[in-house]
Amino acid sequence: MNPEVKQPPEAAHHISCGKALREQALGRTGVPAPGPPELVAHIAAEIQAHCSHHPLKCHRIATGWTITQAVAAAHQLVETEGLPKVSLSERSWKQWEAGLLPSIGYQDLLCRMFTTHPVALGFAHDYSPQPQRDQDAPLRGHGGPDGKPFAGAHAGETGESGSTEVRATKRRHAVKLASLALTAPTAAAEILQQAADEAMEFTRQAEATTLGSGTLDHLDDAVAAFNRAYSLKPPKDVFDAVMDYRRKVDVLLKGRHTQVQGRELFAFAGWLSELLAWLAHDLGDARTGLAFATDAFVHAQQAGHGQLCAWAMDAAASINLYENRPGKARDAAMKGLLEAPADHPLTVRLHAQAARASAADGDAVGFTTAFRAAENTHQLLPARAPRRFGMDVLPLADYALTSYPATSYIWLGQAENARRHAAQALAIYESAPAASRSPSREAIARIDLALAHALLGAPDDAVALGHQALDSVRVVGSVRARAGDLAALLARRYPRHAAVEGLREHLTATDARLLLPVTSEGEAP
Repeated sequence: MNPEVKQPPEAAHHISCGKALREQALGRTGVPAPGPPELVAHIAAEIQAHCSHHPLKCHRIATGWTITQAVAAAHQLVETEGLPKVSLSERSWKQWEAGLLPSIGYQDLLCRMFTTHPVALGFAHDYSPQPQRDQDAPLRGHGGPDGKPFAGAHAGETGESGSTEVRATKRRHAVKLASLALTAPTAAAEILQQAADEAMEFTRQAEATTLGSGTLDHLDDAVAAFNRAYSLKPPKDVFDAVMDYRRKVDVLLKGRHTQVQGRELFAFAGWLSELLAWLAHDLGDARTGLAFATDAFVHAQQAGHGQLCAWAMDAAASINLYENRPGKARDAAMKGLLEAPADHPLTVRLHAQAARASAADGDAVGFTTAFRAAENTHQLLPARAPRRFGMDVLPLADYALTSYPATSYIWLGQAENARRHAAQALAIYESAPAASRSPSREAIARIDLALAHALLGAPDDAVALGHQALDSVRVVGSVRARAGDLAALLARRYPRHAAVEGLREHLTATDARLLLPVTSEGEAP
């Protein structure tokens, strides 16, 4: 065989192979793990030469870390050395090990972690003369991972012209390759070499993108920040900021990106739209909220992100309930359950959504069945609750099991059951640590309790609880809607009660003052 024809690289070995090489090296030296940086670098080089992993992955294996441990070590380094805060996730680390180039800031952090330089971690090429290098080989160029230039990557040649050349020659070389059996060995080698060059150009085209190296990390940080701000800042301000980012992601989706990047962008678009759905609901605009819930679901499907599909349908279920469309709310909950992980708190919440949708429709049997499914799922949740953008989602399931039954029993006309569950929910919310208090949820629990008192013939208690709910520091659209239900029930049952008129005036004043609420808990009701 012609020695100039290179054989394809071997597939990367299983990680256990790299771990074995590490153990052997530590055994030979007798140095306790993880060893000094020089030894770690030597082991990483052995793993890379033998196992064909990305250099960053080789350094991680050589250090003895899992990805989870590596991410934790990075955050610890940031805290210990007083570096700028980062939102590094396991997802980002996996992408870097798959070949995605980190931003300059993250490159610096990783080099600090492994006490090395960007070349050693595969983030840059070393173009200094090497004894073993062919002196006739180019020292610069658009190189692939093996340091050789891509076909057509000469000075002044653009990506577009390279792409045109590939299209123009694809059929011609296909015919040549089909006739290899009839070609002399030397000619066949030349054809194969040309095909290898084209393969590298195909690779370059597949990896071509207009996204900056840190764009996806920036979006990850931004979505996490918006989720934290959701319960702390006015919904109108958060809506405007999130909408601005949603438009930017739409522009990025229309630009040039890889398929992997495209799935990431679809997911970010979905998360932003899911957040916009809740914000529109907080602002009292159901039509906009449902439009963004649908948009979130569609983009989540494009991203292949089932859990995000389920979150989008959770928002749609709540919004439809507040619009008195229990059938659509139940349909949304069931659609979400088809996508949600079976052992996730979101599944508990979706079963509870279906339960209160049945209650709103007057279906007591349907409520009991769906709520029992929510309780059974809650009992099977893992000990360690999953997180969403760094936040614990288990309270959302707990909230659904405490507050949703109170509301449901009111709709079913079971006043005593409603009173008991609403009182329990309110006690739980009031006893929560200050940092975890949720004024809007407390307000809704007070309104549920007030509605129960109204049904049980205690209008004064109902009115007092209604005033307390409207005096909440965070009154969102769902709170005002439920307060309106309370005022309407009191007006029907106790039309001559002076205190009832006072509550109606309080509600009118609240609506006039807020119009679009300037402060909000911003949490999913």
